[in-house]
Amino acid sequence: MRVLLTNDDGIHAAGLLALHRELHGDHEVYVVAPETEMSAVGHAITLTSPLRVQKVSKNETFFGFGVSGTPADCVKIAVQELLPEPPDVILSGINLGANVGVNVLYSGTVSAATEGAFMGIKSAAISLNTRENPDFRFAARFSREVIRFLLESGLKGGTALNVNIPAIPTDRITGVFITRQGVSRFQERFERRVDPRGNVYYWLSGEMPVEETIPDADAKILRENGISITPITYDLSSQDEIERLRSQPMPEYRDL
Repeated sequence: MRVLLTNDDGIHAAGLLALHRELHGDHEVYVVAPETEMSAVGHAITLTSPLRVQKVSKNETFFGFGVSGTPADCVKIAVQELLPEPPDVILSGINLGANVGVNVLYSGTVSAATEGAFMGIKSAAISLNTRENPDFRFAARFSREVIRFLLESGLKGGTALNVNIPAIPTDRITGVFITRQGVSRFQERFERRVDPRGNVYYWLSGEMPVEETIPDADAKILRENGISITPITYDLSSQDEIERLRSQPMPEYRDL
């Protein structure tokens, strides 16, 4: 199959290289990824500057294309310009750190997968739940199962998979679970600093996870050592509120 690999950690990230090593022997693998780290850019696309594409080699062998844009840009330009034919599958990752709860909205890794889903391509984001001393080997092997599941599950069009894998020995993993996106988030604070010229600047710091309360939420399952697979889509409508609000008096406009 034709498999497109991308990420938000940049084309030189170890997680992307691990995916490529695992899959390139059995599939027609293409790499199109940001030339530099683009973490937490969400679903941004580049409109006010040109996208520049450079060939990237590793060990004197062509590896892929580095793009001066976001993960969503990479998927768009890969499908429309760089690949000879559209891919059968898009995998985004392996991300350094989990993408769960409200933070999914910020994730460039997840946004690359949802961009693929927009385009009608079976897509998944894969993240490893650690930021220190990552060992991507199991997550890379599990990507084969992710591909199989994408192809065999009958996933509804416009839906991508958000896969989060605990960074623990496989004998401690409690299973694979279909989860929902939870409401967990980070309590954040900004650290105020002063540069040598006396100018004030701020650094986002002090992230503390807020406890997840939904039983089958992604963050809770991951914390309990399960592999979390969340089907996600780009429809942000609050289905619970639509009918209730339709019964309310609507905002007036005629006499404004």
